[in-house]
Amino acid sequence: MDFNKITQSLKEFDWRSLKKYTSPKAADDLNLFLEKLPQNTGQTMLIIAGVAWAMAGAVGLFTTVQLQALTEVRAEFQDAQALQPTIPEIKDVPVNRAQVDNFAKRLKEIYTGLEISVSGSNITITGNSTRDFGQFREAIGHVQNGGSGWRVNVDRFCVGRECERYELYAMLKINKVSVN
Repeated sequence: MDFNKITQSLKEFDWRSLKKYTSPKAADDLNLFLEKLPQNTGQTMLIIAGVAWAMAGAVGLFTTVQLQALTEVRAEFQDAQALQPTIPEIKDVPVNRAQVDNFAKRLKEIYTGLEISVSGSNITITGNSTRDFGQFREAIGHVQNGGSGWRVNVDRFCVGRECERYELYAMLKINKVSVN
């Protein structure tokens, strides 16, 4: 639609025609219409209208009751969530390489029959002969009890002639536990 046409239509509209709807006599006319309604429409139409209004009222009442029940359930759910404890997340964090290097230097001084190397936060302990098994076992135990808060996991482990390169081989991953 064009704006000019709309403004032209509003200018041509007879605003005095609305005056009859706002007069005091208009309320009397509405009252008279409602009193004569049963005679003009018939009982069937009134029954249909009454049933429609009753259904609308029933739907409104049902909706109100269901919304009230939903509100109560939501409040109970929020209370239950408030009572649920927060569960901490446990995460392994690699130990600083400098700490692992310093620890490995001390191990090399103590366990001279074994080769001890460091790669990141991993310590590899190797031996050429099963005769060094006592030292090998003690070195692994020493790493297990090595640092404060260390969590040591055995990544690879082999003892005996079936091992590929060394008869004694252990790779130990060193982490610290972090709780968030």
